[in-house]
Amino acid sequence: MTFPARLSRRNFLKTLAALCASALVPATSAASREKLISKPIPSSGEAMPVIGLGSSRTFNVGDDIAARNTCTGVIRHFFDAGGRMIDSSPMYGSSQPVIGYALDKLGRSGEVFSADKVWIPTPGKGRQQMEASRRYWGVPDFDLMQVHNLVSWQEHLETLYEMKAAGNIRYVGITTSHGRRHKEFEEVMNSRELDFVQFSYNLLDREAERRLLPLAAERGIAVIANRPFQRGNLIERLEEHPLPGWAGEIGCTNWPQFLLKFIVSHPAVTCAIPATSQIEHVKENMGACYGALPEADLRARMIAYVEIL
Repeated sequence: MTFPARLSRRNFLKTLAALCASALVPATSAASREKLISKPIPSSGEAMPVIGLGSSRTFNVGDDIAARNTCTGVIRHFFDAGGRMIDSSPMYGSSQPVIGYALDKLGRSGEVFSADKVWIPTPGKGRQQMEASRRYWGVPDFDLMQVHNLVSWQEHLETLYEMKAAGNIRYVGITTSHGRRHKEFEEVMNSRELDFVQFSYNLLDREAERRLLPLAAERGIAVIANRPFQRGNLIERLEEHPLPGWAGEIGCTNWPQFLLKFIVSHPAVTCAIPATSQIEHVKENMGACYGALPEADLRARMIAYVEIL
């Protein structure tokens, strides 16, 4: 069998394994009896579950074995619920080796959609940094490599294009957060070929709705939403208030699901990446991968309800 340039034999097998894994989600929970909500990556059509897993701060636990094993439990439950994308960066301390520890212990590296970043101001050292990251993860190659916070983005993007052409990565992206550098970000989106962009978007931080999200839809670029809970600040703000009864219309039983379903229901958003080191929290988050998503009228109602709390 021959494979087109964009889909090597290794990548074909990886995609096939992921599809098989999604069909084998355990049927022990109520959520698993429903259809997993996925969206296509525009540049390839590959299905991506709408909830991923971030690792900033939460997986930066060093060599603490107990903490590493807890993170391993988080990843196990994430996979069991149908999750695929795990996102990390050299910026996140020990998060990369902790992810690698978990994947090795679970024996499930074939199920992950590995998303990492190059984050170094010296472009000539970018390949070296990415190779160190790959070894930490223990994966043959990364699925997605992103230029973190646009650091030396011109040079790093050229390297990523070369790596993609050689079959060393499957997708190329750029990232920002906290609403920073949106004008420059937009310029890169308009001028370069990108598979993914990543930026902050949540129920209260909606600046991206003005230009970045419409542009991503126009250009056929997948969107990863980071900081879905404002690093937990949104949850703290809301948890003392009751969830509105009408949240049940879209299957929400807790605030994290409410917030995540708002994000991933935007037509241009592909995936949100909440970060956690707690098993109960990842179970709550993954509940947003099931049931219905809000339509435009309910999204407006969600905004109005939260803004007055």
